[in-house]
Amino acid sequence: MQMWRTRLRNERVLLLLAAPGILLVLAFNYVPLLGNVIAFKDYQPFLGISASDWVGLSNFSVLFNGDPAFLQALWNTLVISALQVFFAFPAPICIALVLNSLLSERFKNLVQSILYLPHFLSWVIVVAVFQQMLGNAGLASTWLQANGGTGLHLIGNVGLFKELLTAQVIWKEAGWGTILFLAALSRIDLHLYEASAVDGASRMRQLWHITLPGIRPVIVLLLILRLGDVLSVGFEQIVLQQSAVGARASEVLDTYVYNNGILAGNWGVAAAVGLVKGLLGLVLVLAANRVAHLFGERGVYQS
Repeated sequence: MQMWRTRLRNERVLLLLAAPGILLVLAFNYVPLLGNVIAFKDYQPFLGISASDWVGLSNFSVLFNGDPAFLQALWNTLVISALQVFFAFPAPICIALVLNSLLSERFKNLVQSILYLPHFLSWVIVVAVFQQMLGNAGLASTWLQANGGTGLHLIGNVGLFKELLTAQVIWKEAGWGTILFLAALSRIDLHLYEASAVDGASRMRQLWHITLPGIRPVIVLLLILRLGDVLSVGFEQIVLQQSAVGARASEVLDTYVYNNGILAGNWGVAAAVGLVKGLLGLVLVLAANRVAHLFGERGVYQS
């Protein structure tokens, strides 16, 4: 107890500086968690949370009874998440490795600036750009028709919708995601490359035995955090394109919650699905962090 008092006294300036941020996190991230109680109530907005009837686990029936709409949303979410983990997650790593190999700093900075730009565009603009490029009357389709080919219509293609979403995520976020990996690459001791070159190691062996192990802790950390968010696959991105392909191909858990809660008024069911989604994300983070410890990595935290 005395040690804690001493630390608080010695670090009181830092604590005061951090206090506004801590209060904001508590107000906007933790206090709203109390609202999850509506998952166990027949919530009516005009009655309020306290006056709404308690229904126990009735709102969770869509999970227990296998509601077809919920199962379809869950399946779409898992497929899109798998595509993004296998393709969108490694993309920044590959780009960072290529940028790190560039010798010209001016060219490297130019490429980085171009790659960072899409991150600052809203999903409304990104979707509009893809529609203008790959839509039925888009640039690619028009060019193909002008040169004797058939039209190209990828935006409304149900079979390619999930792959299109992944491509949009890569185009928008892959460049921005390289920042952390480039920072990790800059911390690798250059003498290791020089020593390996003297020993006759090729570029591929340097990549495998020096570069990748050097950024492995960052890769593991970001992968664990990504798994915790695996059931959230981009609400705004999908809502903007849902009308083009229909709900069966595009409905995910986030849009299921929106459509059943905000639009249909089933607030309790929507809250129940959102609560389960959050709990599953927490379980995935804890499990992935435990696996990381088994392989000797620090993970998100150390137990």
